[in-house]
Order: sequence, then structure tokens, then C-alpha cells
Amino acid sequence: MTVSLSLVLLVILVALVFEYINGFHDTANSIATVVATKVLSPGQAVALAAFTNLIGALWGTAVAKTIASGLIDLGIVAVTPQVLICALLGAVIWDLITWWWGLPSSSSHALVGGLCGAALAAAQNNWSSIIWWQGGEHWWQGKGLLPKVVLPMFSSPLLGFVLGFVMMGALFAITSWLGSRSGVLQKFGRPRFLNGFFGKMQMISASAMGLSHGMNDAQKTMGIIALALVGATSAGTMDGLPDWLSFLRIEEDANQQFPIALWIKVLCAVTMAAGTAMGGWRIIRTLGHKLVKLHPVNGVAAETASASVIIAASHFGIPVSTTHNISAAIMGVGAAKRLSAIRWTVVERMVWAWILTIPITGLLAWLMVRLLQVFGLA
Repeated sequence: MTVSLSLVLLVILVALVFEYINGFHDTANSIATVVATKVLSPGQAVALAAFTNLIGALWGTAVAKTIASGLIDLGIVAVTPQVLICALLGAVIWDLITWWWGLPSSSSHALVGGLCGAALAAAQNNWSSIIWWQGGEHWWQGKGLLPKVVLPMFSSPLLGFVLGFVMMGALFAITSWLGSRSGVLQKFGRPRFLNGFFGKMQMISASAMGLSHGMNDAQKTMGIIALALVGATSAGTMDGLPDWLSFLRIEEDANQQFPIALWIKVLCAVTMAAGTAMGGWRIIRTLGHKLVKLHPVNGVAAETASASVIIAASHFGIPVSTTHNISAAIMGVGAAKRLSAIRWTVVERMVWAWILTIPITGLLAWLMVRLLQVFGLA
């Protein structure tokens, strides 16, 4: 029991390391535009992101439940602490590589890839161990890899791009119309007034972006921790624990659903906020400076479009990529101005990182589990 409990606690520790890395790796997603437009200093922007991430992480558990019980068939494969550690390490390794390269890859997809790869190895390559599509009259009501990850992986960035394009086009039309008027209306169309107005508005849109990031990304680690504790509880590891440790016991119901305890939500929220406070300056340079030249009006359009998509996805328990959505929204904003405003060589590098994330993290986690099996440790 001591060894098993130690492994469970190790899963929680590694999960929190991933959450911390997620915080500084994905910080740029919510603050790159507000830094690039010079509305806030980097330090102020990081503080805002940390606070809004904390609030968002405590808001709902739909995404956490998808990660914990919506991707892996627990009736086929036992998701042991070793499996979860390998899944998390696969995601952590890829996150650190892409952070070093300054590429805004998806921590969400890194975790999903790691979880699926580790579970597949544990199930001796039984592909039925992964839930592909199950239940629900509509695709967003079901669970599984296809409706919750694969389809949103393509549709959510596309929606972010379209929303960013439409919002920026509408703002261009409104400001152009105001600039062509006379008298008081013309004042509202002047660049100085517009920069001041949208600079203030960007405080709101950047806060919404941070909130959406916390709502979606922080919940993924909550799901991993809950999954580890449910497995340990069902295996009897938690039997005989003293009363003061009873909070570690989590049991699933007949539908393989279980609550996400408040202490798990608080722990993950605080850890992500701490990681966010560290900042992610390499990725900020890519999103905020290299992709498109941004002004406050562009930042408002991109952040509002992206936050809208992510908050809607979080409501339906869909673990979308904050990175993909804000990047696509920024591209949509740039395209509304002119296609040449987008630096397509940077886009190409980003897209390759997006495409490779799930396969690479899945392979890394699969190899680690197989290595443990060879040595009789899994």
C-alpha cells in the first residue's frame, strides 16, 4: 500500500508540474496581444493573466470530466499511476521543447496525446481502449476522441479565424464611417481617440481571454488527478487511510462519472496561476510581434473572438486548444486588413507544431509505458 500510495501522490506531483508548465507555456495566449499593443507592460499583463486564470480555473468542471472519463475506456484498460505519469511526462517534454523553440503549441492536445498513447500501451495496443465516439444525439453531447478532440481541433480554430475576420471587418467599417463624418462623430473616428478607447476595451477582452484559458486548460489537470484518485480508490489503495486523509478517496458512479473535489480545483487553479506569473516571453514574441503587427483595435477583435469560442467549448466540456484559437483569431484579424499582413512563414511553423503534437506526445508516452513494462514496472 505504501508504494501504491506513493505512486498516486507522485502522479499528483507530476500533474501539478504539468499545470505549472501549462501556466507559463500558455501565458502568451492570453497576454501576447495586450503586450504587443502596449496597452499593458509585460509585468502588468502577466499579473492580469494569473488572476483571471485563477478565477477561470474555479469555474466549472465539464472539461475535467471529459479528460477523466470521456477519452479512455476504464473497463478495458486500468489507468494506473505509472500510465498517468508517462502520459504527463510525454506532454511535459513536448511543451518544454516547443516553449524553447518559441512555438505556441497546444498543451491541451499534448495531454490528450500523452493520455491516449499511454493507455494504448497499457492495453497492449488494443485500440478499443480509446473511446472514439460514444452516445449523444448531437456530436457535442457525446464523448470520445473524435467529437471532443479531433473535430474541435479543426473547427474551433476555423471559427476563431472567421470570428476574428468578421469582427475586425466590422470594426474597420464602423471606424471608417465615423472618420468620414463631420463634427462630433468625426472625433470618434480619429486614430488617437480609437487607440485610447480600444486600449481600455482591451483590458476587458484580455481578461476574458485569461478567464477562458483558466476555464479550459486548468481543468485538464483536475481530470488527471481525479482519474488517479478514482483508480486508487477502486483498487483499494485508499482503504485504511486515517480520517484526515479521507479527502483522497473519490468513487465513480455507474456511468463512470465522478465529482471533481473542491480541493483539486483550488490546487490546480493556484498552480496554474503561479506558472502564469512566471510568464512565457518566447511565445509572446511569436504571437504578439512576429505573426501580425497589432494595434489595440486588433487586440480587442482577436481576444474577443478567441475567448468566445473557448468559453463556449468549456461549457460543453470540449478540451480545445487556447493556443490554436488565439493564433487563428490573430490571423483572421490580420487577413481582414490584408493577407500580406500575416507572416506566413511563422504560420507554417505553428501549423506543423499543431499537427505533430498529438502523434509525438502519444508516441513518447507509449514508449515510456512499454519501457516500464519491459522492466516489470508497469
